Amino acid sequence: MPNAALGRFLEISLYAPAIRESLAFYESLGFVQATVGETWPYPYAVITDGRLFIGLHGQAVRAPALTFVRPDVSHAVRELESRGVVFDEVHLGEDVFNRAVFSDPAGQVVNLWEARTFSPPQMESPAATTCGYFTEYAMPARETQVVCAFWESLGFVGMEEQLLPFARTELTSDHLDIAFYRTRTLRQPVLTFEDDHMRERLTRLRERGFNLSDEMPDTLDESLNAVLIAPEGTRLLLMQSAA
Repeated sequence: MPNAALGRFLEISLYAPAIRESLAFYESLGFVQATVGETWPYPYAVITDGRLFIGLHGQAVRAPALTFVRPDVSHAVRELESRGVVFDEVHLGEDVFNRAVFSDPAGQVVNLWEARTFSPPQMESPAATTCGYFTEYAMPARETQVVCAFWESLGFVGMEEQLLPFARTELTSDHLDIAFYRTRTLRQPVLTFEDDHMRERLTRLRERGFNLSDEMPDTLDESLNAVLIAPEGTRLLLMQSAA
């Protein structure tokens, strides 16, 4: 299921003002570092579990952002503009790192970069993090029809809305699944992880001194689900897998 319009998913880009603190947080959960290049003139690190790649940027950037690699950014810009995408920033030239930025109808930032900024670590299997299995990048949305249509025009495949345990619409692609959560409780994007034994995982996190929040849909049982907040403010929604 190639995502030709956007290219290949690279990372979820985050602004991490205390980058060492954020890095230590994710590593304590079992994520591992990737080897980064010298693209950016500021501190930059990437952590991964083998499926999810998070870019920690030590300089203020528009974040959180979904970042994709398209080798010919200028062509991608023309192609996407023909589909109605309006770009907020475009940086093109022979002596610059070619990149472009736009936002979806709900305000989600999307980056297009001309090349990778890190090398994925060699892993025989995904890292076993305390969070569980990464399922999707989820965004709060009241009205999902317009924003889902936008992402479908970019190559994502929309699924039927699920009403349990709360209203959510998922869209899949080859390397990243996204979702829109229709709930008043979540007010910013979350990284969603699931596991069949999430209660035990939450117990281990509490025993290790992690603070867990109930900043999640009211229909989720607090003994089986929780939100973990990273130092830079990213929300990790830890959910019990559906039966």
